[in-house]
Amino acid sequence: MSETLLEFPCDFPLKVMGRKEPGFRELVVAMVEAHAGSVPENHVRLRDSRDGNFVALTVIVHARTQAQLDAIYTDLSAHDRVLMVL
Repeated sequence: MSETLLEFPCDFPLKVMGRKEPGFRELVVAMVEAHAGSVPENHVRLRDSRDGNFVALTVIVHARTQAQLDAIYTDLSAHDRVLMVL
């Protein structure tokens, strides 16, 4: 039995939340690209929270393996500017 329900390679949306601060988008995209290569501009969406204090950034990653996704998730989760990764 497979450890994951995903079939690789696949496009996988990661949602990353943080405070609305300059450079957050660029930071997250750079961290994802370190593991997954170039992310096309149309694979990144930013949405402000209702009060405008936080942002939710969705990055569609072309994932090759579960290990790659796990590494991206681990790095993002460990960064002090990232509040949550889904």
